[in-house]
Amino acid sequence: MKFKVTQLPANKHAEVVTGVSWSAGNDLLSVADDKKVWLWNVEGEPQAQVIETDTFCTELRWIPSIQGRAKDADVFVVGCTDGSFKLISKTGRVEKAVPSAHSGAVTSLAWSHDGSSLATCGEDGHVKSWSRNGFFRANLAQAEGTVHTVCWSAESEQILFSSGKHLVISPLQPSSKQVMWKAHDAPVLKADWNKVNNLIVSGGEDCKYRVWDAYGRQLYSSSPAEYSISAVAWAPNGRHFAVGSFNMLRLCDKTGWSHSRDQPECGSLFDIAWTADSTQIAAATGSGAVIFGQLVQREVSCAHLELRQEEAHTLSVVNVLDETHEDLQFKERVTEMSVSGGHLVVVTATQVCIYSTTNWNTPHIVELRGTVSLILQAKRHFAMVDTINGLQVLNFDGRMLSQPKFSAMRPDALSSFNVAYSDDLLAIIDVADQKTIRLLDPLTGKQVGTLQHSIEVEHIALSQVGDISRRRLVLVDKNRDLHITPVQGTQEMYKLHIMVDTIRWNDSNNSLAAVADGMLLVWFYPEVIYMDRDLLPSTISKQPAFEWGKTVEIIEFRDTRVQVRRSDGAIVSASVSPYPTILEKFCTAAQWEPALRLCRYVKSPQLWACLAAMAVAGKELHTAEVAYAAIDQVDKLLYMCHIKELPTIEAREAELLLFRRRQAEAVQVLVQGGWVYRAIKLFIRVFQWEKAFELARTQQQHIDTVLYYRQKHLAQLGNREETIPKLAQAAQQIGQLNEAAIRAKIDAEKARERERGGARAAS
Repeated sequence: MKFKVTQLPANKHAEVVTGVSWSAGNDLLSVADDKKVWLWNVEGEPQAQVIETDTFCTELRWIPSIQGRAKDADVFVVGCTDGSFKLISKTGRVEKAVPSAHSGAVTSLAWSHDGSSLATCGEDGHVKSWSRNGFFRANLAQAEGTVHTVCWSAESEQILFSSGKHLVISPLQPSSKQVMWKAHDAPVLKADWNKVNNLIVSGGEDCKYRVWDAYGRQLYSSSPAEYSISAVAWAPNGRHFAVGSFNMLRLCDKTGWSHSRDQPECGSLFDIAWTADSTQIAAATGSGAVIFGQLVQREVSCAHLELRQEEAHTLSVVNVLDETHEDLQFKERVTEMSVSGGHLVVVTATQVCIYSTTNWNTPHIVELRGTVSLILQAKRHFAMVDTINGLQVLNFDGRMLSQPKFSAMRPDALSSFNVAYSDDLLAIIDVADQKTIRLLDPLTGKQVGTLQHSIEVEHIALSQVGDISRRRLVLVDKNRDLHITPVQGTQEMYKLHIMVDTIRWNDSNNSLAAVADGMLLVWFYPEVIYMDRDLLPSTISKQPAFEWGKTVEIIEFRDTRVQVRRSDGAIVSASVSPYPTILEKFCTAAQWEPALRLCRYVKSPQLWACLAAMAVAGKELHTAEVAYAAIDQVDKLLYMCHIKELPTIEAREAELLLFRRRQAEAVQVLVQGGWVYRAIKLFIRVFQWEKAFELARTQQQHIDTVLYYRQKHLAQLGNREETIPKLAQAAQQIGQLNEAAIRAKIDAEKARERERGGARAAS
């Protein structure tokens, strides 16, 4: 991926260009020291001179559109060297002038993401906030010396500004503490804070650019360039950023490494602006030129298909299996694309083109009004986020199925990290409360539940195979801990690992890959946690991954191949064993004999452990017995033998549930089947006397049985006195227990079980 850089043969500005800004409708404004403001179109062609100001201007910014309507962003603000700023309409009329906003020049301007507030900073060291209409609100901060740059946090609740060599995050709430850290070895000139990935990029006179998280922790530091870094800007989608210096334009990944480096002969780059679709930049230069950069040579792949954007209007599709090649031409520039095993979705400036990967000639076309920032594909439909309609779910014929939404949902902040998608479920991290994950039905758009975590969640992913009853969600929280939970029924959160960098479910089976603490980990059967969690360590594959670096990303996990992008941007592949996938297919189809033959052939303890858990999930006791014997789990082998000897189906199912640590469900199965004594005995076996008594009292039977077993237990402990008030009161009310009658009642219950089991066996 790189920029295709262009500029006009003759400059429209006669002096240094100091600021550029794109509107939501892809109109570009530029301002220079010749005091002129020019309007440009998205193709890089000048349209008209908007206004000639009476003072020198330092920067300009369009007002962000409200609720995705581009027509609302027809006003821009310019900062001036005399300390004033002006709100000017697209037609050139000055809507409001604010004189003496600062003592000295206004050095930088920034609108909040909702367009309701304007932040300004200047040579006087003040950072101030203003209303949308230019009315003063508050002094936000005071720095020593000139403040060169200012920007807003993702929630527009904090301000980031420079103070010499330092960066400062100042909350709008007066009672909150500000965060300050030394960011560079020389004054900080530019900084930008992305609302999607919540990362900060900064550039300074020490000739370096650096990436920080929202707490001021450094994630990346570049090697020194030849000249000061005078411009940095995030792409709106948060996937990459641009860096400008003297005769240098660099395109970088969000983790810091460079995609490309261009050397336009234009002097220093003082300002960089991205289009809303994150595919094109404009830069203000010291030579008076406005240069444009179009993203080209973008690549995506899936299984046997590789896509490459050769030019702005062209895609090349290569099938690596048969080496066939297709060139797809579009009337407008391609802004977004996504490919899966069955479909290719291509977004242009005004259309969505949906191709079947078996037919490249007749795509389904959907007209588009907004700018698309995200595409997520499932097998039967796909989700898309644009600036007009927000989040939509469409089928591959182009028909809209739903528009999922909830209160406080911010479509502009959605990314592949905070959205997880499958055929039957859509999971979204609530931006207003990042401890909460909203679960929505993609077909109706309605909320079907929530997941609550103890701390903020940063990344989520949904398994892709099976129905919703088998769907599992994994999350990485702010502590970098990896947790897994079902999305239906009892949402039992279980920690899988710590210090996790990246995660990915397999596209074709239920295995899960992660890079954590310098290792590539693959959980071949994560469901083992809910079957027999003691086997979890035995079902994990581990491979060293220290040479990949810290900021790695798993970009694809399909079949037996894990594809990873390293810290330096190189893509590497790692292979995992194919046998667990084959085993899972056998067990899903209840083909237990082939599963056993496979394990005997491979002779892998890892595979036997997977089979044991899969057999427990499939209630196949004989196979579980063999598997536990193969891995020397004698106690569990004997327990499987014990379960097999139980007379009734309900008893066997309850014991399996108890083995899986699901006591409440086991009791429910027995009570519904009419086996109250066995349910009570289940509690008694684990010494939960109060639960046993409550169940007996609820069912109005076997109260004396509970008291009988309790007395025997106290006698074994040395005739201790009763310490449970409920049981003591019940024993006093009943008086002397009739042991013979109780034993007869128990024997009758057991005989009924044997009779029921024998009758079912005979039938």
